[in-house]
Amino acid sequence: MPSTRGQWLVGVILHVATRARGALWRICVLAAVAQDGEALCWAGLALQADREVVLAAVAQDGEALRWASPALRADRPVVLAAVAQNGWALRWAGPGLRADTEVVLAAVRQDGDVLQWADEFRADQNVMLAAKR
Repeated sequence: MPSTRGQWLVGVILHVATRARGALWRICVLAAVAQDGEALCWAGLALQADREVVLAAVAQDGEALRWASPALRADRPVVLAAVAQNGWALRWAGPGLRADTEVVLAAVRQDGDVLQWADEFRADQNVMLAAKR
């Protein structure tokens, strides 16, 4: 669920948007996720699969990746944007990307503890060095 940060504004935007359809709904959701990426949870399946909306959400809060469609959780640029913002977003990435060296390095540069989501890299010297920084 969305954090308290900007929650009032997000609530107002989403309340108005529930009466909107199509392009207006998309604009309202984009405004909401720009304030609080976790608002993606209320966007609906179609917008959770919209690359631009998801990128806006993960730019604000990488953990919003959890609400993205499975296809976008497996989309390398989307996942890289998410883990660059918050390394813990790695746990929501598709399995193939949790095994991607560049994605894992970007995540551990944010927080070395995220290695728990990428077991196969615990023996990788480059990843371990990045995790310790």
